[in-house]
Amino acid sequence: MFAVGEADTVMSGNGKGKLFVVSGPSGSGKSTLCREAIKRTNVKVSVSATTRGQGKNEVDGRDYYFLSRAEFEAKIAADEFLEYAEVFGNYYGTPAEPVKEMLGQGQTVILEIDVQGATQVFEKFGAAMGILVLAPSAEEIKKRLAGRGRDDEETIQKRLAKALWEIEQAKNNKHYRYTIVNDDVERAIDEMVTIFNK
Repeated sequence: MFAVGEADTVMSGNGKGKLFVVSGPSGSGKSTLCREAIKRTNVKVSVSATTRGQGKNEVDGRDYYFLSRAEFEAKIAADEFLEYAEVFGNYYGTPAEPVKEMLGQGQTVILEIDVQGATQVFEKFGAAMGILVLAPSAEEIKKRLAGRGRDDEETIQKRLAKALWEIEQAKNNKHYRYTIVNDDVERAIDEMVTIFNK
């Protein structure tokens, strides 16, 4: 695990890598933007771990590391996560070692994580750069959440409330240096690519 200040040492000078933290509420389209931006750049994405069930089209180690609750909690106890949080009854977290290795090799790495987890990362990585992805409006967030067909109305309302809270938290965090409003997907992807290539 990183000692205080070690993370920034890994990222500074000598061709070492850069770390971007991409956050955005459910329905903002951050996953789509990240996926497409990764195809157009040399950035590496950190694979998160989770205790939620594996989707039928998901591959362990590519989409997530799927862990049991006991496995996840053992890794928490061993301080093996850069950040973690419990969201809607499931744990999500970023394994620290792969990120450290990629940065040490001079690669640009992105973490696609929520604002709660990002706050933990910014405490360890003062040089990390945050990118906040937003839908054009709260109404659009609700429409996108409903359009997924995965949640009932009560869950959609909970996700919408959390989304609005996340936006406020991120806007008050100086580490979010960039904001992308995802009202036009191609333009938003181009904007993200430009940021990654800086």
